[in-house]
Amino acid sequence: MPILSQVKSNLINPDEVLRRVGVKAGMQVGDLGCGNGYFTLAAARLVGDSGRVFAVDVLKSCLDTVRREAERNNLLNIVTVWSNLEIVGATNIPEASLDLVIIKNSLYQSTNRQNFIQEAERLLKNNGKMLIIEWIKHPTPIGPPVSDRISADDLKQILSTFPSLEIVDNFDPGKYHYAYLIQKK
Repeated sequence: MPILSQVKSNLINPDEVLRRVGVKAGMQVGDLGCGNGYFTLAAARLVGDSGRVFAVDVLKSCLDTVRREAERNNLLNIVTVWSNLEIVGATNIPEASLDLVIIKNSLYQSTNRQNFIQEAERLLKNNGKMLIIEWIKHPTPIGPPVSDRISADDLKQILSTFPSLEIVDNFDPGKYHYAYLIQKK
């Protein structure tokens, strides 16, 4: 099998992952560090017209891309938000308003992972869920250098410092990633 075919067959399917974690019509979702909107667009289709997805990123170019894709796909339930997620309280989304926060391939880039997770926790409703997906800490044909990645054990250690957060599931969303589903108590 050619390397490109292997890579494509091992990428994350956002629809499958979001269904697994219970995304449904009417939910309020935040995609923190949304990048190109891969998960944002999938979440917007699942939450439907009665829900809303907040696409949050520090790069305005990413938000422009998400905005264009939302318009092109007639997804009127996406709101783009510029924010530095490492500053607790900086994200212009009401506190305790989100049913689900998605953090995908973003923590490895963060210089303050503790604050990033604290900001995500601040935005979650009680009993809301946080989905964190990160690159495995092994060499892969795509992705950032292994030295930049955060191991599942290191992430679990950071999460243990938040008494209101409890890991309720962990799974492999694709060959090159791991995922934790966390609930806010």
